[in-house]
Amino acid sequence: MPDFRFSTAVRVRFAETDAQGVAHNSNYLVWFEIARIAYLEEFAGGYPALRETGLESFVLESHVRYRLPAHFDDRLEIHARVGELRGARFRFDYEVRRGSEVIADGWTSHACVDATTLRPTRIPSALVDAIARAES
Repeated sequence: MPDFRFSTAVRVRFAETDAQGVAHNSNYLVWFEIARIAYLEEFAGGYPALRETGLESFVLESHVRYRLPAHFDDRLEIHARVGELRGARFRFDYEVRRGSEVIADGWTSHACVDATTLRPTRIPSALVDAIARAES
């Protein structure tokens, strides 16, 4: 995956693990969301600010590739970047790292919609500009 300019830290909680202390696969999507919301907060004024403009963002697809297990109390860095912007759609790419090891990677695909009609709407130019600055 390309270079990532943004990351946020998470610590694997006991409640996120099974009896063997291995993080359940569903948590990776939660960690992706944590990184995505933190990314938007840092570069685009935050998700609540976008919602105040009358927009919502729906997840259309998600994909996770598990390379190594995460364990209870691991300190992880969730790296995120916007890999694609097109019309009303955008895609976040992710890497989950434990130190120098990439333990998982993946992506989520999204669509911007009008909050009232739920019809697709172009990504606002202010958001496009914020993402361009974040990724340059």
